[in-house]
Amino acid sequence: MLYSLYEIQQAWRSSATAMASVTAEWLNNPKNPVGSMGFGPTISSALEVFAHAAEPRGKPAFGIGTVHMDGKTHEVTEADVLHKPFGNLKRFTHSGLPADRPKVLIVAPMSGHYATLLRGTVERMLHNAEVYITDWADAKMVPMADGLFDLDDYIDYIIEFLEHIGPGAHMVAVCQPSVPAFAATAVMADDGNPCRPATLTMMGGPIDTREGPTEVNEMAVNRPMHWFKQYLIQTVPMHYPGAGRKVYPGFLQLSGFMSMNLSNHMMSQYGLFKHLVAGDGESADATKTFYDEYLSVCDMTAEFYLQTVNAVFKEYLLPRGLLTHRGKTVDLGKITDTAILCVEGERDDISGVGQTKAALALTPGLPDALKKYHLHPGVGHYGIFNGSKWRGKIAPVVEKWMADHARPKLQAVA
Repeated sequence: MLYSLYEIQQAWRSSATAMASVTAEWLNNPKNPVGSMGFGPTISSALEVFAHAAEPRGKPAFGIGTVHMDGKTHEVTEADVLHKPFGNLKRFTHSGLPADRPKVLIVAPMSGHYATLLRGTVERMLHNAEVYITDWADAKMVPMADGLFDLDDYIDYIIEFLEHIGPGAHMVAVCQPSVPAFAATAVMADDGNPCRPATLTMMGGPIDTREGPTEVNEMAVNRPMHWFKQYLIQTVPMHYPGAGRKVYPGFLQLSGFMSMNLSNHMMSQYGLFKHLVAGDGESADATKTFYDEYLSVCDMTAEFYLQTVNAVFKEYLLPRGLLTHRGKTVDLGKITDTAILCVEGERDDISGVGQTKAALALTPGLPDALKKYHLHPGVGHYGIFNGSKWRGKIAPVVEKWMADHARPKLQAVA
């Protein structure tokens, strides 16, 4: 019912957005004398802000056309190399990379936003590596005939993706997927899988949410599971391919994201308004670009979401040694030759300081020389994997870790 009401609201907003956009364009037309008179610029700017905030959004494109290295520009090739119902494996490469380039799998969060949220992560890693990323599907677009998708399936997908890339690959998990990526590494080590990652970098991941709990963690702890099932889980309406599927809708997730920092978002929109009134198109476009990505959300399957809430935020199954995969306990002690780097941001208000670092104490079979912790000062959650500090300070740490622990430098793979 809630999903249907949202669809009705979206239809109204689409009409209102179109009217606001057309009116703003009319007022901004240099041939229109009314636009530059009195409150014309103010009204047109306000309408433009509303139109941008309310317009419907689909899945953004990665749009990484070129990379600049050593004074040269190289065209980037983007391709889906493995298709799965709930997500594809996407590859990025370019002619400037050497033949012995490292291969990196970036595991994107399945937490409301599309994998394009990591566009900056991919673009920076492309300077020195062939980059693969998990391009998760919008659950409402996946037909019921393709079955369910839960945490076990997520781990299976990671393993299959690594097997497709081949031995010696590195893995970088950003935020939420740190848990399944960590588990997948243990499962592959336990099985003697030759495609287990040479290195695993976990960035701002909720490995043990008992450490440095945040507002996100406390909400999960304080609300019973039936609350999540009753108020957050909805049924996909009939006009989508995934009609009848139980999901945690993207629009509800976005509401939660926005409410956590509502004052900051309101100030950003006010800033956009002031930039438009002042004619500062460059600053206005920068704000619009950010929100084009931030406001683009997708649904996730109910079974994956509920299982993650219970396993990660309520029961702490992985750090307690109780997480299972296909009925078998995930034994982190089996990880003996995958070098682990844990990256955290000092100001992270989503995955608190210490939550990712906890992984290092959970791998008794891994030598200390293959463990590293990096806490970056003055960085929030998104700054760990995007922005100037990621590009200039954090990415070099990750790249050096991968270079120092490339598989050929370690013991032979079983």
